[in-house]
Amino acid sequence: MPLSAFALILLAGVIHASWNIAAKKANGDARFAFQSGVFMALVWAPVGITLGWSVVPTWGMKEWGFIALSGVLHVFYYVILLRGYRKSDLTVVYPLARGSGPLLSSLVAILFLGEKISLVGVAGIFGVVLGVFLVAGGPRLFHRKHDLIQRERVQKGIRYGVLTGAFIAAYTVTDSYAVKFLAMSPILLDYMSNFVRLALLLPAALQDRATTARMWREQWKYALLVAAISPVSYVLVLYAVQQAPISHVAPAREVSMLFAALIGGHLLREGDRLLRLLGALFIAAGVVALALG
Repeated sequence: MPLSAFALILLAGVIHASWNIAAKKANGDARFAFQSGVFMALVWAPVGITLGWSVVPTWGMKEWGFIALSGVLHVFYYVILLRGYRKSDLTVVYPLARGSGPLLSSLVAILFLGEKISLVGVAGIFGVVLGVFLVAGGPRLFHRKHDLIQRERVQKGIRYGVLTGAFIAAYTVTDSYAVKFLAMSPILLDYMSNFVRLALLLPAALQDRATTARMWREQWKYALLVAAISPVSYVLVLYAVQQAPISHVAPAREVSMLFAALIGGHLLREGDRLLRLLGALFIAAGVVALALG
């Protein structure tokens, strides 16, 4: 991987962890996702219009098909992620969401597509499983005195984290193909697919307008932060994909888990910080081993 691509991924990791912490603190739902999308369309309008003025009219059915598919996958990803943050801790949901995508992709390839795996890859699978175990509470899960409420909260975090990871894997493959093989602009891909997301989220925003208005007043600062920086983190990754293989970029993105475990655990004062940081480290190392094996 070129050093420039790795630098893009590191910067994207810090930004990605930061906006996820803001989304967690907002404690929002689909209406927060819609508000973020509205701000995103406004904040990035000058860039989108400048880059797309002469390019978008040349797109055919294939390009618009990828725009639509990307928008749908990102909506499911974001709404499920937000729900996971409402039900559980960031230091549980985030590492599982980031780590389960590559793990699920590898297992499907091995079990159904006939791909082979080396001992390094097997070690990577065990690393991810061990990391999930530590994030979920480690040895305390076997203690009868373990807080049942906290255990249920962690179990919800595991379910939402893994489901989010499945959508991460789906949109990563979709968007990477669009920028790498269709030569679509990463910025335009993300900006134009945002309008698909807005259309899908609009019914949720209009369902209870009084509640939506109240939540917008309470959460607008977090929504504005997410809108301003989340596209930067993802676009940086897509530019890295243009410089390096997808199989190398996707695992390297997992460095964001360490930033989230460090920054999020401190700011949000979630319990078991050291244990969950260690778990995030194992998941990240396991994902990298999967890429190598």
